[in-house]
Amino acid sequence: MIEQTLLQAGIRSIAGVDEAGRGPCAGPLVVAAVILLDPFSPALSQVKDSKELTESKREELFDVVLNNSSSYSIIEISADEIDQYGLHKCNIEGMRRAVNGLSQTPEYVLTDGYAIPGLTVPNLSVWKGDQVAISISAASILAKVYRDRIMIELDKQYPNYGFASHKGYITALHTDSIRKHGVLPIHRKSFSNISALLG
Repeated sequence: MIEQTLLQAGIRSIAGVDEAGRGPCAGPLVVAAVILLDPFSPALSQVKDSKELTESKREELFDVVLNNSSSYSIIEISADEIDQYGLHKCNIEGMRRAVNGLSQTPEYVLTDGYAIPGLTVPNLSVWKGDQVAISISAASILAKVYRDRIMIELDKQYPNYGFASHKGYITALHTDSIRKHGVLPIHRKSFSNISALLG
């Protein structure tokens, strides 16, 4: 585990960063950063990449992660911002905002797949980081659960679109709903499937 190497080098405060919602054509991109009190705590033994967990297990572990962190930060980037600046740029900026939003300055930052330029703190992008670094796995759970909760709320606001089930991803049901009921303000108009439906 990467954290083990860092701790052995005397680095105590390690932030993990990950996002949820790069792929969907509706809803925000959510980025979370978290500093765990002890990455090797038995309380965190079930924490792993959010994609490998059921929805109910993620919900359960969300509070476990919060209770075992010294600091965390969760930020949202709207569909409008994604349309204006592009997904990749928003993802990098979101990671920067999430790290800067921590109440405690980390000594080291681990990210899933992308380095964060412009950070004053040393940071390392880890290939498949949400599978090999528990700090990134913990951040992935925070981001995913937080985003899913947003999409469930949006489902109440826009009941004809099925957001509670597909969470804004491009499914046949979602595409059919857009054709029937139109494109919403929360849709990412720069995404090819949405621009095609608008066109």
